[in-house]
Amino acid sequence: MSLKVNPPYRAEQLGSLKRPQFLLDKREEFDAGKCTAAELKVAEDEAIRDIVQMQRDVGIKSITDGEFRRHMFFEGVFDQMEGMKYIPEVPLHMFMDYVPDVAGFKKLAFKNAPSYICEGKLRRTKPFYLAQFEALKALTDPSEHANLKLTVCAPEWYHLRHGEYAYPKSVYANDDEYFADIAAAYRAEFAELYAAGCRHIQIDDPLLAYFCAESMITGMEALGLDHAALLDTYVRAYNACLAGRPADLVVGLHLCRGNFKDGMHFSEGGYDRIATKLFREINVDTYYLEYDTPRAGTFEPLKHLPPHKSVILGLVSSKVPQLEDKAELKRKVHDAAAVITSGPEPRTTAEALHQICISPQCGFASHSEGNKVTHDAMVKKLALVVETARELWPGEL
Repeated sequence: MSLKVNPPYRAEQLGSLKRPQFLLDKREEFDAGKCTAAELKVAEDEAIRDIVQMQRDVGIKSITDGEFRRHMFFEGVFDQMEGMKYIPEVPLHMFMDYVPDVAGFKKLAFKNAPSYICEGKLRRTKPFYLAQFEALKALTDPSEHANLKLTVCAPEWYHLRHGEYAYPKSVYANDDEYFADIAAAYRAEFAELYAAGCRHIQIDDPLLAYFCAESMITGMEALGLDHAALLDTYVRAYNACLAGRPADLVVGLHLCRGNFKDGMHFSEGGYDRIATKLFREINVDTYYLEYDTPRAGTFEPLKHLPPHKSVILGLVSSKVPQLEDKAELKRKVHDAAAVITSGPEPRTTAEALHQICISPQCGFASHSEGNKVTHDAMVKKLALVVETARELWPGEL
């Protein structure tokens, strides 16, 4: 079997890593106006050098900067795009209750929240992530540059949470017009990143997993909203964002069910409801899927994975410090391979295993504060991922 691209790396990490306290302290100083951007960058560079070395030491090849230059994983696109306005206190009625994380935050008695709202035509007038990628290149060896991975925000991030308030009808007549401008921005960004040497992009999108949640489906139906049509809109948006990309620019899509403070998740439900569209209609190369707890469902949806794509199974928790059992991880990988072989396109177990990699189920700090996992526990979990991969795929790391 010949894949369009080989699986990116047998052992992956999902982008965000636990930040050291000195970096958190320095960013707090910066936010309070007590230090300069240059002083903050010195601290970021020091922390990133250390976290890059950690990834080298444990054997992770897809090196990231740990998202150490961000507060939140989704920063970088809409806060940089012309036509989006930062609103420090958005009225709660402008957040859709059927979105699982919105419902979770409202239960915490939030009276309002900051967000970005579209107020005019959307345009990319400056790079989104180029500076972060170039800075990571400067802190790594040229031999590692082809392996560097950049994580980016999902194109529908503010659209889903704001619903009818996502954009003025005087600016865009419909969703497809709105996403056409977003897609143009993503295509320009990907082209510039590629020219700078980026070959590995991961789009972080917990929102697609929300379509697996019964709470969102029933919430939308109660309002007379067509969730199937909305998912189709997002599929079109993704494919427009990815249109024309070079064949050797590997793009992966990461789905999880939320990763807030103390490991808080927002939704549950297997991938069954969206599997066909997810695997067969969105033109990405690989999928990073949460699979560390029963809330993500069974491996059964993997039977829809086409032979030319790969899947990274998120079997190791990034939310709790307890270390997983290696034998159990290996059993789960073989269970997933067995499901893949049962799909509509016949393939052998060896071919199915060739389509699989393993990783933690999410980042270790999707928000800067992170989860209740110490640095040492994080290192042990990543080392376990690598060790397990080496035993499953000898000679491939």
